[in-house]
Amino acid sequence: MSDQDQNRLLEATRNVARGKAAAHEQAMFESAHPADLAAVLRQLPLADQVAILRALSRERAGELIPELDDHALLELVRMLDEVEVSRILDEMPAEHAADVVEELPAEQAEKILGLMQEDKSEEVQEILEYPEHSAGRLMSPDFVAVRPDATIEQAIKHIRDSVSAERAFELYVVDDHHHLVGVVPLRRLLTADPTTLAFAIRDENVISVTPEMDQEEVARIVAKYDLVALPVVDKRNRLVGTITVDDVVDIVHEEASEDIFRMAGSDAAELERRSPRQVALLRLPWVLATLVIELLAGLVIHYFDQTLSKVILLASFMPVIQAISGNTGLQSVTMVVRGLATGQVRVGEWWEPLRRQVETSSILGGICALTVGLVGWLWHSAAFACVVALSMFISVNLSGFAGTMIPMLSKSLGFDPAITAGPFETAFQDVLGVTIFLSLATALLRWLT
Repeated sequence: MSDQDQNRLLEATRNVARGKAAAHEQAMFESAHPADLAAVLRQLPLADQVAILRALSRERAGELIPELDDHALLELVRMLDEVEVSRILDEMPAEHAADVVEELPAEQAEKILGLMQEDKSEEVQEILEYPEHSAGRLMSPDFVAVRPDATIEQAIKHIRDSVSAERAFELYVVDDHHHLVGVVPLRRLLTADPTTLAFAIRDENVISVTPEMDQEEVARIVAKYDLVALPVVDKRNRLVGTITVDDVVDIVHEEASEDIFRMAGSDAAELERRSPRQVALLRLPWVLATLVIELLAGLVIHYFDQTLSKVILLASFMPVIQAISGNTGLQSVTMVVRGLATGQVRVGEWWEPLRRQVETSSILGGICALTVGLVGWLWHSAAFACVVALSMFISVNLSGFAGTMIPMLSKSLGFDPAITAGPFETAFQDVLGVTIFLSLATALLRWLT
């Protein structure tokens, strides 16, 4: 949707909320995609958002709510009574309704579950029993399956009677005990003779996951095998649900955002639901830890103050070495964290990314060292050029080494590698770069003065 169309939809939605919409504005509002409607809804006052939600049918509201972020969703739900919320959740897919219920206070969630339709309430509660960020939380309990003795004609009739219009699907084959025994590709289903048994044209090599599997691993499997839908089976290989690619795309976006915020020493959720004071308190430990490390760099500089007083030009090159080496380390951290998230980097094969990084850092360090050495030679002397060039080369290579190993070491110890990166790596590298630079300068001081 273009900015112009979005502005028109915003104005139409605002007028609908206040009962002043013209006929064409009402038509635009009613035909808008739920994702577009959710985007403009966030720009309206809370009272108008509540009015819009109450103006929508339960089905339409059920389509809109999953598109809202957690903060907007909680604010809206708090303004509605339990009966209104339960009626809307009844119209939502069980996995999306579970996401809403999970965000509510326990007492309110219990009341709403009690007011929902019994079948839907049970499905939601079953989903909530699975660990957070697991495949069980992503899956839909709705799927299309037939017995092995069903014919193609019977399978197609079953699809017509049961498949949801909102979800991508595959036709699964299950035995009498509901064990997953195959999947029938839709192309085969549509081209096979109507009297053929589904069992005969099934693909028995089915990629599946368990409800307990982490959602990041689920995303990797979907990407690796180019799947549209992924069956979820329990420990006995019984089919319990499916995960569709649209849910996986949301997870990839969520995980990427979390990693980016954590590498910056922050938390994505803080931007949505916390006050500025709470945000400051949450980020304060990261900032103070970085401050303490940076103060060590100050102590190092103070320790070498006699060297600096004799060759003041050294001070001009310190920030250059710190910046280049720190940037190299941060780039290494970013690549390794991403590799760990996508499965391209494995802790058990740590030597391979380390070898590649050593080669890369050697090239980068060599070029930067030659450049800064040339500048140092023009500004001062050959000895000075040797100090800055050697310091640059060593710092860049050590930074690349640390940026590669820290995330993998963190992962092997059970920590989130994204949290250990960013500010800490840069701060440590500042201390290391200054120490190397001034130590070499002190060792060669007689040739610098």
